[in-house]
Amino acid sequence: MPVVVFLTICTRGRVSCLANDYCHETLRHVWQSATAWRVGPYIIMPDHIHLFAVPGEPELDLGRWVRFWKSQVTRASGDPTLRWQLDYWDTRMRSRAAYAAKLDYAYHNPVRHRLVARAEDWPYRGEVFPVEW
Repeated sequence: MPVVVFLTICTRGRVSCLANDYCHETLRHVWQSATAWRVGPYIIMPDHIHLFAVPGEPELDLGRWVRFWKSQVTRASGDPTLRWQLDYWDTRMRSRAAYAAKLDYAYHNPVRHRLVARAEDWPYRGEVFPVEW
């Protein structure tokens, strides 16, 4: 069974500063180069991010990897309001059904938050590396 982890990472105080083109591109760029874990599908909400990650090379502790890319994004953004909660939530996917359910949950999050009428209209989502179950 593959190792696939679902993560939720929030801004400190749930400040809404993530859902914009510049932050989206910065996150994608950092995730493309920080390959100790490879980001698959992701959704960037105004104050949090949902993403799936799989181990890359070299294998690095998940917490160290998250701290690394958060610091890189903060530095690159130049946005003084961008601060992260110290911790994050992670869940290891144990089955294809669990993965599909979490993917559906993340995909429809902008609709539940009334940011768009249809999930496919949310511009701050994508996939950096393919995640194969």
